[in-house]
Amino acid sequence: MGLLDRLTQGGSPYSITGNGSDPSINVGATQQSKLHASGETPGYSLNGNYSQEVNQAYASYVDGKVNDLPRPSQLDLNGGFPGYGRYKDNAPEGATF
Repeated sequence: MGLLDRLTQGGSPYSITGNGSDPSINVGATQQSKLHASGETPGYSLNGNYSQEVNQAYASYVDGKVNDLPRPSQLDLNGGFPGYGRYKDNAPEGATF
């Protein structure tokens, strides 16, 4: 019996999940995550939107720790996107673009 067979059939105390199989991918690590945005809508990190979904994905990381979700940013322009042209509105005096 090879090592992979022993791992997949008997498991290992050093393997939290999977035991040699491909692990599932946490939605928090994909483009479907709503941590920062969902389409044009700001996500959790900006103003707390989608907190339940983001917290569920964040807490499901298997790292042996309790994962408490950090609070949303306070630097979020009131939950809006900066948009285009904002830099021009706040550029140094005399700057040209």
